[in-house]
Amino acid sequence: MKHVTLLASVSAFGLMLAGAAAAQTELTGIDTLNDRLDDIEENVQDDFDRSEDESRFGNPEFRPGLSGSASLAYSGQTGNNESQDLTIGARLRYAQGNFVQSIGTAIEFSDDEGTSTTEDLFAVYDANLYFNDSFYGFVLGRIEMDGLAEEGGLDDADPLTGPEDFVRRDAFLGVGPGYRVFNTDQMTWRVQAGVGVSYLQYGDLMSETEIGYIASSRFYYAFNENIFMTNDTDILKSDSALRVNNDLGVSFKMTDAFSTRVSYLTEYNDSRDIETDSKLGVALVYGF
Repeated sequence: MKHVTLLASVSAFGLMLAGAAAAQTELTGIDTLNDRLDDIEENVQDDFDRSEDESRFGNPEFRPGLSGSASLAYSGQTGNNESQDLTIGARLRYAQGNFVQSIGTAIEFSDDEGTSTTEDLFAVYDANLYFNDSFYGFVLGRIEMDGLAEEGGLDDADPLTGPEDFVRRDAFLGVGPGYRVFNTDQMTWRVQAGVGVSYLQYGDLMSETEIGYIASSRFYYAFNENIFMTNDTDILKSDSALRVNNDLGVSFKMTDAFSTRVSYLTEYNDSRDIETDSKLGVALVYGF
């Protein structure tokens, strides 16, 4: 009986220490710093991931049947401030022979003092039918919904920022063929083009639908086993605008512990007053 009591006391003491340590990290700001470090690491990893394309090399092989993942995060705060945050994400993939389909969804809700501050929904559908190692067909679908879009539309938009704040629904559906020009370990290049439909609904419930033409290029070249370059280009032409995005990046693996990526992203939109935006990025990762 004494032995049991001793174990219970030790366990309770251990829980008290763990709780005290957790409280200390919160009060001293250690948790806040750790969260910021996690955000930095995720941003750097996202920059590296942009250069990785699972479809760059040949016909990608996926596990037959259904696979995927899902995640959920919730936080609620009471006291001096009352707020709630809920995020839900899911990825599903279904592969059957040479036909691969994937769906991704994300839902974000935030509430501050009883007032909704975020009501966003995102969904993407991607399907690829591989006829052989070089030729394939694709279907792309995307929708974004903002439940808190401002009441207004094109006529109310700020000429410097555009109508983005008033967009309640933004959807696109496109289809077309793709072809692999090169497909070796040192160099890959695939291009695809198609036609699509763009749909926008504004906060005043006015909407517009237009036909758009899409073209994309994905290029990869390895200088050696430690240095490779990627250049990804996307073009969308519709009645309202010509949009071109180009992402040029060079990745270096200096050692097993140190890697870096330098990228230059250019975004062109001829419907804006300033048509071109450019961003230079440098991402460094060092592990030991």
